[in-house]
Amino acid sequence: MAPSTTSASALAGPQSTKPAIEPEKQTQYASIIPQPQENDLQLQHTISTVSHHDMPAVAYVATGDNDVIYNKFTERRKAVIVAVVSFCSFLAPISSTTVLSAVPEVASTFNTDGSIINVSNALYMLFMGLSPCFYGPYGNIYGRKWVSVVSAALFTAFSIGTALAPNLASFFVFRILTAFQGTAFLVIGSAVIGDIYKPTERATALGWFLSGTLIGPALGPFIGGIIVTFRSWRDIFWLQTALAGAATIFCFFLQPETIHVKRADELEGLPPGERAHKMWQWLNPFRVVKLYRYPNILLTALASSSLVWNMYSLLTPIRYVLNPRFNLQTPLQSGLFYIAPGCGYLLGTFFGGRYADHIVKKYILKRGERVAEDRLRSCVLFLGGVMPACMIIYGWSIEKQVGGVALPVVMMFLQGVAQLFCFPSLNTYCLDVMQGRSAEVVAGNYFMRYMFAAAGSAACLPAVRTIGVGWFSTISALFLVAGAAATYVTALYGKQWRVAIDEKKAARKEGENHV
Repeated sequence: MAPSTTSASALAGPQSTKPAIEPEKQTQYASIIPQPQENDLQLQHTISTVSHHDMPAVAYVATGDNDVIYNKFTERRKAVIVAVVSFCSFLAPISSTTVLSAVPEVASTFNTDGSIINVSNALYMLFMGLSPCFYGPYGNIYGRKWVSVVSAALFTAFSIGTALAPNLASFFVFRILTAFQGTAFLVIGSAVIGDIYKPTERATALGWFLSGTLIGPALGPFIGGIIVTFRSWRDIFWLQTALAGAATIFCFFLQPETIHVKRADELEGLPPGERAHKMWQWLNPFRVVKLYRYPNILLTALASSSLVWNMYSLLTPIRYVLNPRFNLQTPLQSGLFYIAPGCGYLLGTFFGGRYADHIVKKYILKRGERVAEDRLRSCVLFLGGVMPACMIIYGWSIEKQVGGVALPVVMMFLQGVAQLFCFPSLNTYCLDVMQGRSAEVVAGNYFMRYMFAAAGSAACLPAVRTIGVGWFSTISALFLVAGAAATYVTALYGKQWRVAIDEKKAARKEGENHV
């Protein structure tokens, strides 16, 4: 079973409204659509009624809605499970931003500069990107429950280490280790919801799950600002420890095992050598990186990366940019500015996915069929127009000291809304374009995103000090425009690329069979 690293926003949109595949057509579909093999990199046509959560390779994938496996838990039990994974999904994002309001205080403790502390945030993003390549496969091999319990327990332990860090090196190490554990909640949580809800019932549950991932970045700096204003920055990580300890207890007592089939069962009875070979095949992170050979996957990953570059390069230097601009005296005052983009993220959640599905339905009526790339059209205007405009106005209003407090706050809010009109479209495309290996495509997308998030977090403060917030915001806006262009090109030609790759793959297999 492929690693289920689907992001929450990717799954938040409703499933296609096309009717279920008729029994007499099942054989036809099975013969048309190539089935995923262990090392098969074939891009696959989309059956819109197929479940988005990954299943073992079989001759025909069930439509999902009638599967009795989804009736294993009562609705009340499912609600408890969703509450647990949503709480866990809150931890890693809030940890990534809570310290932003305390960067000067942390820097002072370790006798260094704020840009160095921002490097620790960059490394946090880097290891958040690496984590899905490992935790997704582990969750599919050994099940969801114990991977969740172990990662939550380790998250708690490393949070304690961060709170007690005696020097800068140990602070860096424990932050990195915390990040590597935290992303497991995002990976496993979406997989758990895919396990217990039918494809047509997942949107509401995933909406709650998504709320944790969005509220965290928004609420984190505000909470950090309150703590640093009245207490030590170390108390931020003691609070994080308490939350992680609660998550460990919740996972142990309230989260049952939900996986349908553990891949570990396939290892029973195998000799040690063959068992090790299979484990390496399942856990090899280079399987994810190899997917970038496909232009549509590479271009959409770059488009997603422009979003997170923009997000973290905007959030990271707020304390250094806005405090002197508006003569703010406390971390709490600058922490209030983080609420604006956070509210935008939350509001956009309720509309972005729905708008993407509206565009899909519009093109289904136009074409008479569903094409995966049509979904991408919903985000081009927001990615290439709304967000760059907001970024430029925000940066130059700060640089030139015009518009007062209201203008940058409104621009940050609109940016947050616009981002959530982009992420659902891009994430869901990752699920649709290569359905047999959707989890690996999403993991690859996350990997590249967090690489750019790390770069943005590390580069933003030195860049702002060197060229000013206006020009740095302009550079970020140009990156967004490039991402929109990549998305639009993929929407136009992505299907042709997929068909060409399918034909090339089929021709190669036919040649091998003749040999």
